[in-house]
Amino acid sequence: MARNRFQDASGPSQRQLRVAELIRRALSEVLQRGDIHDPDLNRLSITVGEVRVSPDLKVATAFVVPLGGENQADMFDLLERNKGELRRAVTRNMTLKYSPELRFRLDDTFDRLDETRRLLGDEAVKRDIDS
Repeated sequence: MARNRFQDASGPSQRQLRVAELIRRALSEVLQRGDIHDPDLNRLSITVGEVRVSPDLKVATAFVVPLGGENQADMFDLLERNKGELRRAVTRNMTLKYSPELRFRLDDTFDRLDETRRLLGDEAVKRDIDS
């Protein structure tokens, strides 16, 4: 597929970013309100950190983490089991040509943030930064 000559080849388009943020907000609200008819999923507190969509807007990858980081395997099983209902609930009020397929990945942003803080607290790194 040809790329727009004004689009930067290194990152997502503005449309991708807007749609991804709309999906992230909608997915967060659906999970928070417990709109899904699965009591096991509704019992979990899930944080949706980021959503990335494909250039054709047909696939949305949600980066999620359960509250406290526990029960990750159960969370992914429940999300996969309810993927269709989540897809319908998320795109119900959106005006997209296609309802994107939802994929779920573990959000490791918090782990990387902790590692960055640990590195910045290291004496050797502090010495290099200060000099």
